[in-house]
Amino acid sequence: MGLIRTVAEKLSRNRVLLRHLPRDFNSAPIHVSPDASLSLWNPHLKSDLFDLARQFVNPGDTIWDIGANVGLFTIAAAQKAGPNGSVLAIEPDPWLAALLERTVNAQPSTAAPIHIMPVAVSNQIGIQTFHIARRNRASSHLSSIAEHSQAGGTRETLQVRCITLDSLLEQTPDQTPPPNLVKIDVEGSELDLLDGAHRLLTEVRPIIMCESQHRNRPATTTIFRRYNYKLYDWNSNPRVEVETAAFNTLAIPIPS
Repeated sequence: MGLIRTVAEKLSRNRVLLRHLPRDFNSAPIHVSPDASLSLWNPHLKSDLFDLARQFVNPGDTIWDIGANVGLFTIAAAQKAGPNGSVLAIEPDPWLAALLERTVNAQPSTAAPIHIMPVAVSNQIGIQTFHIARRNRASSHLSSIAEHSQAGGTRETLQVRCITLDSLLEQTPDQTPPPNLVKIDVEGSELDLLDGAHRLLTEVRPIIMCESQHRNRPATTTIFRRYNYKLYDWNSNPRVEVETAAFNTLAIPIPS
């Protein structure tokens, strides 16, 4: 299996494939690359993020996708939010951001407008070093974060602009409303990201789907509890409230 995976990864390097989302997302076209996930060789796209869009994105919603990758959630959310909604996709890998731009240009007029920002999100505004993973672009990460086991080393390093979630509240295009839902997948940077989201978590209080690495889960739990959120393990069946953040944590604000 190790040899087969190595060959598949080499064949995947910079490969671009045209796929379509499921029918309930209008079979929207999307350009993907197995360089970001070997599962994308499969012509039938599957993702828990589709269920997130189905359950929590409504017409007219504003959605933030932090760590958009090839845009599975971005495009699904845009279909559900419709032309009166908006989607902001954050992706620091310039190659993936350009791929997502191709997809955005192919969307039907019935989808929400999508704005792409090729930046990273942390706890302060500035410039940081970003490592493009050798094996799997989805494992690329800021230099301040320990390398993910799926990265397999560094392909190249880039200097990327970093912003905070709170600064995004001032930067969103065309004065769009604050987000109803924020999806976070930042390969270990979630603690720094949440540290820069005080205003978002106190004033806006969106629903949040946050991937949290094992080493970060106690601190992730503390942050969400501080801001009065209920936590659910998105991957459990049935989905139940949990005391400690899970790998994929659904955080629902408790009404004041």
